[in-house]
Amino acid sequence: MNLEPIFKRFSLQAGGPPASVGLVGAGEFGATFVAQARRMQQLQVAAICDQNVERARKAAHDAGFEDAQVRVCADLPQALQAQTQGCVAIVDSAPLLAQLPTAAVLEATGDPQAAAATAETCLQAGRHVVLATKEAEIVVGPELARLAASNGVVCAPVDGDQPSLLIGLVEWARLLGLPVVAAGKSSESDFVWNPADGQITAWGRSTEAPAFRPLFAPVPDDHNGGWSRTLAARSALPYAMTTVPDLCEMGIVANHTGLLPDCEALHAPLARTVELPSIFSPRAHGGVLSGTGRVDMFNCLRRPDELSFAGGVFVVIEAPDLATGRLFAAKGMPTCAEGRYVLIHNPVHLLGVEAAMSMLAAVQLGCSTGGSRVRPVVDLVGIAQRDLEVGEELNIGVRHVIDGLQHVLRPAQALSHEAPLPYYMATGARLVRRVPAGQALRCGDVAMDSSTALFRLRKAQDRHFLTADGPA
Repeated sequence: MNLEPIFKRFSLQAGGPPASVGLVGAGEFGATFVAQARRMQQLQVAAICDQNVERARKAAHDAGFEDAQVRVCADLPQALQAQTQGCVAIVDSAPLLAQLPTAAVLEATGDPQAAAATAETCLQAGRHVVLATKEAEIVVGPELARLAASNGVVCAPVDGDQPSLLIGLVEWARLLGLPVVAAGKSSESDFVWNPADGQITAWGRSTEAPAFRPLFAPVPDDHNGGWSRTLAARSALPYAMTTVPDLCEMGIVANHTGLLPDCEALHAPLARTVELPSIFSPRAHGGVLSGTGRVDMFNCLRRPDELSFAGGVFVVIEAPDLATGRLFAAKGMPTCAEGRYVLIHNPVHLLGVEAAMSMLAAVQLGCSTGGSRVRPVVDLVGIAQRDLEVGEELNIGVRHVIDGLQHVLRPAQALSHEAPLPYYMATGARLVRRVPAGQALRCGDVAMDSSTALFRLRKAQDRHFLTADGPA
């Protein structure tokens, strides 16, 4: 679809000046957004916030702004003056940036507490928010969407990251009347099988796998458990098949689309791209799913000479009929053996480069690039892998791992003493009661700060959407 005429026809400010936008968090994602917005006539980056002002200044300089166009500001009057004079205001305070007259703010800190506070302030001030911080979205995304609507603006997940791109692919399929059997993403690392040396390389390290050769070749559809045996053998490699962010992102997609996890830890198979329509199909047709309309992920298995899928998104749809499915297969599209299930995929996500599309949709169309009916369907929660003792502090580490916790997706519940604690609300909390191995970490197990925006928004979300027993 050609989006340019849609934006031209339905723009809320057709023919007007570029929309003034702000950024909170000048890391890798935010910096690529500044660079891309600099190339666009419709957007003007007016302010950049980062606790490290030198990093914010560098993002502006790397995007092509001259020294005279960038000004570090200590307070609101200085920032307003900088904007009036056409300069990019660099600030170290998100509350200060939220007071500036921008149309929209991209929040990209990765800090769920800070992101929730910034989003709440901006939405209440009538500013659109594009939320790259998925750690906040998975906890309070539905409430932020509701708060945005009540203030006549939008709060959107961000194109350039997998949840928004996958939501778009799901809704594209639904608009065409193509039933979505499964939707998901690839993990951030491909698993590269090198037949020359018998090694698998993933996550920056290589492992000897001499017995892997017969497991790499495609396996024909087998209604008697062929995929189950093959996938189980592949998963024996010494690598984790999911990360916390993987489940976080798929939980967000569930909340925006209503698609459900087939199992709480996801199947997350190690699979080749061409195998996905066979694997992510119902068990009655040889796949691993208990039903249709599922959200999941996979780890891309490939040779060194094959196309990467690391971080891409996909849907498996049911073809309109078997003849059409076979036609798709003849055109080179991956399908299951009979042609019933078909893979549609986007193997890339372009970080802040694509974030501009979510910003444009918000400021020019008043639309979110997320779902139109965001609801708390699932929560990302932690299960104790070992006995957790009173006094332990739950600190987040590499790939968002909290020592001693396994990440799973479970039906969303309102916060209560005995209800599971949303995963990112556990960060930095201290245990006040013992949690035996195998038990979900509960709200009453930790000392929580009830004064934070994240806690306040989650309680509001529970009131608006949930009862103590589940969805209202």
